[in-house]
Amino acid sequence: MARTPLALPDFPWDSLVPYGTIARTHPDGFVDLSVGSPVDPTPTVIRESLATATDAHAYPTATGTVQLREAIVDWFERRRGVPGLTVNNILPTVGSKELVALLPLLLGLGKDDVVVHPSVAYPTYAIGAAMVGATAVASDDPASWPENTALVWLNSPGNPDGRVADVEQLRAAVARARELGAVIASDECYAELNWNGPDPTPSILDPEVIGSDRSSVLAVYSLSKQSNLAGYRAAFVAGCSGLISELLTVRKHVGLLVPGPVQAAMVTALQDDAHVAAQRELYRARRAKLLPALKRAGFFVDDSVAGLYLWATKNEDSWQTVGDLAQSGILVVPGSFYGETPARHVRIALTASDDTIADAVARLDLLA
Repeated sequence: MARTPLALPDFPWDSLVPYGTIARTHPDGFVDLSVGSPVDPTPTVIRESLATATDAHAYPTATGTVQLREAIVDWFERRRGVPGLTVNNILPTVGSKELVALLPLLLGLGKDDVVVHPSVAYPTYAIGAAMVGATAVASDDPASWPENTALVWLNSPGNPDGRVADVEQLRAAVARARELGAVIASDECYAELNWNGPDPTPSILDPEVIGSDRSSVLAVYSLSKQSNLAGYRAAFVAGCSGLISELLTVRKHVGLLVPGPVQAAMVTALQDDAHVAAQRELYRARRAKLLPALKRAGFFVDDSVAGLYLWATKNEDSWQTVGDLAQSGILVVPGSFYGETPARHVRIALTASDDTIADAVARLDLLA
C-alpha cells in the first residue's frame, strides 16, 4: 500500500530566503529583524543551575519534578494572579511549539473536528490541525465558531501583532468554547513583555476569567523570551487537571520528556524575577527607539502593545515592504506568513542587539 505523506503547506520561511540574500549584500551589513530568537545571554544564575544538575544519569519523568511543578504553581500566583493551582494542574513541555503542534493529536482530534485559531496567527496552530486531518478555522469572533469545534487556540499577547485580550474577551471566549464542548488553550508566552503597564497581561486561568472552574481550559507558557532560554526548550502547560492527566498519559507513551538539567534551570528561572525585569527593560528600550523610527519612515504600527514584535504597515503589499527594506539591508517578515489577507503588514522583531537596533534606526531614517 502506498504511503500518503502528511499534507502540510510549504515552510513559509523558505520563501524569505531570497530577500535575506539581498539584505546580506548591503555594504553596511545585515540587519536581521525577522526571526524572534533571543540575542542576549542566558542569565548566569540559570546557567549555573544547569551546570550543577548535569549529573543526569537517570531518565527524567514526563510529569516533571515536584520542585519544578511547585515553582510553576508559585509563579502563576505571584506573577499571573492565578491562585489555587496544584502540581496536578501543571505539565512541563519540550518548548511550547511542540505542544502547540501536537495538542490536536494528544487530544485525539481527527478529520471531523475543527480547530479554531486567531485570524492573524502563528502558523503552527493550523499545522497541528493539518497533522490530524482536522479543519483549521481562523476566527476572532466566538459567535462564528462552528458547532463541531473541538479545540480553540487563543494567543495573547499575539504573535505577530502584539494584540492583548482583556478579561472580558477571555471570558467570552471561554464561555463560547464551553457551549461548544471544546477545549480552549491560551498561548501566553509573551505575557511578561507588557508595554502598557507594570504587570503581565491577563491569563485565561485568572479567576476573573474562569472563576473557580478550570475545566477544559489550558494556558501554555514558555521561558524562551523572558529568560533567554530558547535553546533550552523550556516551557509548560497548566490548567484543567483532567486534561493535564490525559496529556501526561500520552506523553509518557511517546517519551516527551524535558531533560533533568533543563528542569533544574527552569526552577531557578521561575524563582528569580529580577532577570526577567532586566530583560523586559532591554526590550522596552529597543522598542522605544525602533517604534518612532518606523513612524518617521512612513509606517503605521498597529496593536503591538505587548510582546517582541512591531506590526507595521505602509498600506501596500507586505512583500513590497519586505523587498524595499531588504534593499536597505533589513530583513522583516511579511504578514502573509501569519494568514493576513490581504497581507499588508510586516512583523518586525525587537530581538536584536542594541547596536543592531541603532543601525536599523539609522537606515530607517534615511528612508524618511
